[in-house]
Amino acid sequence: MKPASFAAVVGPRARWPCSFNNIASCCFGLVRRLSDGVPGRTGSYRVAVLDLREMPGQIGTALSAPVPSPPAPAAASPSAAAVPLSAPAPAPISKAASGRAQPPLPRLSGAARTLALEIAAESRAEWGYASDIIARAFRAHRELGSSERRKISETVYGLIRFDRRLGAIVDELLESARSGGTRMAAPAPVDFSPVARDELKLIALELREGLPPDAAKLEARRLFRADLDLSLATVPDAGLGRTVGADREALRLSVPTWLFERLAAERGAEAAAVLVEAMNQRGPLAVRVNTALTTRDALMSELAEEGVVARAGRWSATALVLETRVNAFGLSAFRRGLFEVMDEGSQLVAELVAPPPGGRVLDACAGAGGKTLALAAALSGKGRVLAIDVDGKKLEELRRRARRAGLNNVAARVVEGDGAILPPDARPSAWDRVLVDAPCSGLGTLRRNPEARWRMVPATVAAFPPRQVGLLVTYAPLVAVGGRLIYATCTVLGDENERVVERFVAERTDFVHVPVKEIWGRARADELHQADDGFLRLAPSLHDTDGFFAAVLRRVR
Repeated sequence: MKPASFAAVVGPRARWPCSFNNIASCCFGLVRRLSDGVPGRTGSYRVAVLDLREMPGQIGTALSAPVPSPPAPAAASPSAAAVPLSAPAPAPISKAASGRAQPPLPRLSGAARTLALEIAAESRAEWGYASDIIARAFRAHRELGSSERRKISETVYGLIRFDRRLGAIVDELLESARSGGTRMAAPAPVDFSPVARDELKLIALELREGLPPDAAKLEARRLFRADLDLSLATVPDAGLGRTVGADREALRLSVPTWLFERLAAERGAEAAAVLVEAMNQRGPLAVRVNTALTTRDALMSELAEEGVVARAGRWSATALVLETRVNAFGLSAFRRGLFEVMDEGSQLVAELVAPPPGGRVLDACAGAGGKTLALAAALSGKGRVLAIDVDGKKLEELRRRARRAGLNNVAARVVEGDGAILPPDARPSAWDRVLVDAPCSGLGTLRRNPEARWRMVPATVAAFPPRQVGLLVTYAPLVAVGGRLIYATCTVLGDENERVVERFVAERTDFVHVPVKEIWGRARADELHQADDGFLRLAPSLHDTDGFFAAVLRRVR
């Protein structure tokens, strides 16, 4: 029988009392009811929901799937309630630490599901940057719609983030099958293929996000020729087995045991668990308003015209948080340089640099220039910002971004000789501010780069502090007397943060520590929950930003 088709269109000026996902759910529900009302109907229906709000200038994004005649309803099972992978008590895994509701997209299927598994497997091979692998895959599959891309990305990040816990849950399910805990269609083999294990990991992730076990029963039977008791994957202690102590907590949170032990030693086990739970959530999409071209209120209004809901950031006067799921780089406001995608914590680090009006600022490890551009905009296009880095390709990207932002007070120069030969522009004692945004373990950015938890090992982390101290020693002479040297990282480990600053100050008596409250005032420092030791510390569990550290040092002679 020919499939019947239904469509719903959400226009750019639509004012709906429910979300886009609600509309899609209503359409699918309508089809199911129609199917129920036609005896013997076994054909398929196709539903398309077109969202014009998220793709300005295009027809829309199609969500389509064949809907078979529904099975008989199954009785609800108390054991099937979803429990988040890192939470000690039942709660949606997709609910962020800040309480933002993040409704799930429809479940992946077909080619999109296969692609998500392939991307996750490629990332897991060497724990390379998932964002790069995802971007490369999407370039090769331009037929994917925006909704599919979002769901694939979220699925890949979930598989990477919870790899350890999901692996333990899969082992538990299969061990139950081997030991006769389930009815086997055939004797269970000792080992299963990596592909089948990966598929079961994805099923386990979906179960933890609320998928009813009965909805995946047939898939599990196809993979393993067994009626696996998938409800085992939804209980609070799924996969934890007989593990105890720090190893059990690290497994629950899906981080390496060494990392949890390090965090617990620095801040206590309870605080460490709260921090990691926040890092296991998806971070908000924050942008920095380019104040050289617009204001925050004006940009918010312009984004609304593009169908994007945004709210003011909590901490930074230049921050907006985009509430609408959207490809920010495809927006007209982005193409015209009105904003840059930038975590609100990173914006606060740039703000702490606090360049004087018309001042001279050197960004010593500039990379692609996120903080460079923030500093140039803070100077209102006046003064000078010199960005230097060993990576010429990143500096070329910085130049493109500066042109788009309309900033002409930025220069970029390559550091030659693997960092040993500074460009002639970087003259000694000539700079009011020198920012050393040092290379680090990146363990403060696990929300956006979850693979870093698996890529880093203790030996890798131990190699950073000597290099970080060396960078401070290299760039300290460039600071003018009375100027400031700012050290910053995106890690939460004390060995890369406080210990580095303490070692540098112990050896360089011409620099003294400047407390955050001296720069921002006590009221602002207290509002940001900063400690009395004067360092800037930001954490996803407290600020809903990535994890950052910064210290300000003044040159006194």
